[in-house]
Amino acid sequence: MDLSTSYMGLKLKHPIVASASPLSENVDSIKRLEDAGAAAVVMFSLFEEQIRFENEAFEDYWEVSTDNYAESIDYFPMKEDYHVGPERYLDTLRRAATAVDIPIIASLNGVTNSGWIDYAKQMQQAGARGIELNIFYIPADLEVTGQAIEQRYVEIAKAVKAAVSIPVALKLSPFFSSMGNMAKRFTDEAGVDGLVLFNRFYQPDYDLEQLEVLRNLELSTPHEIRLPLLWIAILHGRIKASLAATTGVHTHIDVIKYLMAGADAVMTTSALLKNGPSYLRELIDGTKVWMEQKQYQSVGQMKGSMSQKNVADPSAFERANYIKILESYKGFSSFGKT
Repeated sequence: MDLSTSYMGLKLKHPIVASASPLSENVDSIKRLEDAGAAAVVMFSLFEEQIRFENEAFEDYWEVSTDNYAESIDYFPMKEDYHVGPERYLDTLRRAATAVDIPIIASLNGVTNSGWIDYAKQMQQAGARGIELNIFYIPADLEVTGQAIEQRYVEIAKAVKAAVSIPVALKLSPFFSSMGNMAKRFTDEAGVDGLVLFNRFYQPDYDLEQLEVLRNLELSTPHEIRLPLLWIAILHGRIKASLAATTGVHTHIDVIKYLMAGADAVMTTSALLKNGPSYLRELIDGTKVWMEQKQYQSVGQMKGSMSQKNVADPSAFERANYIKILESYKGFSSFGKT
């Protein structure tokens, strides 16, 4: 059985990738991920704030954001909040790239197209086989248009892509007004090699007793697979870039669903944080056993077999299926009669 796949031109022994998390913060942990069976590892992110906190262009942006929205200043971390600086990040990347045989994908997280992008080239020089670009931007300014936000994303992606010769993936937000068109722009205009669906925006909660804003991290759950599954199925075979899934992957069934929708790689974080790196073997073996039972000979054979392009009823991904979904709820009929 052939479990291999190609992601952004990188040849992987199977589609399951360890995505950015605390498990990829040091070389020993990355080696444990490789030993557990990861086909590739995405390193934890290097943040723009770490690189250009003192940069005049970034300080101007920072001051405008926090001065206009002073009540949200606590959401923004200060320089001392980052425990790993740029040089330490590059050193970890350099040592990891020589310590393991699987591809190491570096991760850049930013919000402007300032000089921090130069670090993409240094990541390549340190041994990264690819770069995952994570643009985390909350448009709190009510005067900023959707078009301006979209253009900012394109310009940042284009600048990173121009800085390196290794493949670049963009980890996307699901909140664009026209998701399909933006995916096409990122590949056609910015030239990115892969799209990772989707970024999880960590949103605040409230402590009503203390009247404080909570910043607690919640891991993904299996039901979150639905949105990226939809868009991977729609985009498969219709854009140039590779597609990676990265939300709600907790069992081998989730892996298989994403592959059949059209994903080239399936990334997981929450399942590994809950169960440890060794859980990778369960995901890999479970996928293989399922394929044997269903008589699939390769990942390539089933990849995209249930995408919108290939499924028997393409309307299942569109509004034509909306009423059917509502009617499928068991309580719908009785509710309508009361």
